[in-house]
Amino acid sequence: MQDMKREAMLALLERQRAAFTSARPEPLSVRHDRLERCARLLLDHGEDLARAMSADFGHRSHEQSMLTDVMPALSMVRYSQKRMKAWSKPEKRHVAFPLGLLGAKAEVRYEPKGVIGIVAPWNFPVGLTLAPLAQAFAAGNRALLKPSEFTEATSALMAELFGRFFSDDEVAVVLGGPQAGQDFCSLPFDHLLFTGATSIGKHVLHAAADNLVPVTLELGGKSPTILGRSADVVKAAERIALGKMMNAGQICLAPDYMLVPEDLEEQAINAVSRSVAQMYPTLLANDDYTSVINRRHRDRLVGLVDDAVAKGAQAMVVNPGGENFEGSNGNKLPLTILRNVNDDMKVMQDEIFGPVLPVKTYRGIDEAIDYINAHDRPLGLYYFGEDTGERETVLNRTISGGVTVNDVIFHVSADDLPFGGIGPSGMGSYHGIEGFRSFSHGRAVYRQPRLDVAKLAGLKPPYGAATARTLKMQLK
Repeated sequence: MQDMKREAMLALLERQRAAFTSARPEPLSVRHDRLERCARLLLDHGEDLARAMSADFGHRSHEQSMLTDVMPALSMVRYSQKRMKAWSKPEKRHVAFPLGLLGAKAEVRYEPKGVIGIVAPWNFPVGLTLAPLAQAFAAGNRALLKPSEFTEATSALMAELFGRFFSDDEVAVVLGGPQAGQDFCSLPFDHLLFTGATSIGKHVLHAAADNLVPVTLELGGKSPTILGRSADVVKAAERIALGKMMNAGQICLAPDYMLVPEDLEEQAINAVSRSVAQMYPTLLANDDYTSVINRRHRDRLVGLVDDAVAKGAQAMVVNPGGENFEGSNGNKLPLTILRNVNDDMKVMQDEIFGPVLPVKTYRGIDEAIDYINAHDRPLGLYYFGEDTGERETVLNRTISGGVTVNDVIFHVSADDLPFGGIGPSGMGSYHGIEGFRSFSHGRAVYRQPRLDVAKLAGLKPPYGAATARTLKMQLK
């Protein structure tokens, strides 16, 4: 994949901005048409995109790609089409008394920003490109897209398809590696959305700052999963196993580690293991199970386990078919559950992003909450249990980007909920009306009545009795 040069990117940006400016004001029907073309791209070529993703991963479940990339992207397109008319209406605001009585009016108009830059990651390369694009289009913007170089076939196919369905002054795809990514983030966009690792997000924020570009960062972190004492352990374990094994754990919202009551630890671990075995009786030749993206990432995950074991952790490999992963020429990995973990281990410091599940125990819920609060604020937090008081205690005393109760990950599937992190797990959000507003400028519009308001209120010299009345009325 040859890197696009910064000059060529800048030329695309300028072409889009010129087209955006000359076309204003564009009717909602134009936005609807762009979204419809996104839908057609997904409906006509979703299977092709799924095959490209499998090629990039070495193997990726076809059904999973349709369920977790193509279907959610289409859902966001349809949701945005349905809601954008209501989102776009000016919002009436109050004016100070007695201006409203005199005929003054105030409103906020949500107007497009211009050209949006979207940097997508490799783990869900289609879904995390098309979903934000849908909301950028709904808000009336143009867009430049920078997909990951790790999913080369998928990125190349998206470049081809967008070129077929759109003119490059509406949306264009920029291909290339790390240098192209750095150049892309240094462009003077009207807004930049980045999805990826926290460590890279810091560099993106620095690059955007030079042009004062507003930024939405969708990052990650270590999403804790609390098993309450009142939880249905078997049901919870099945849902945790499903979330951890989906995409081989390569999900920013994957349950990163479990917090379980001391006396339920063994039961919970055994239940997770059984659930994995039921879903994946074998792994190596199982079309339902996805590979780790590449050898470097696989070696990193193996290194996390080795480091933990060297520092005293107990590793339990969930390998239902007794298969030889060392002899495989692919990058698939079984789930490894780690007991007796501590914060000296890298696995408890770094986002795992793979099929490794540390388990920590707690005596009382306060201990679990204190542990979470002593660490970076996570992108997701998961609580399992039927104790309403305990659930509310967890929600009231912790901070996270989002929460799913009695399951994992699912809050991201609710299109009407904002999705985003807080602190090291991100800033800003999209999905829901929040996404539309992230890509819009809330423009304040105030209309003054015909009356000489400044004179009536004593706002202009010479100050006198009217001024005194206004000050007396307002300074209460």
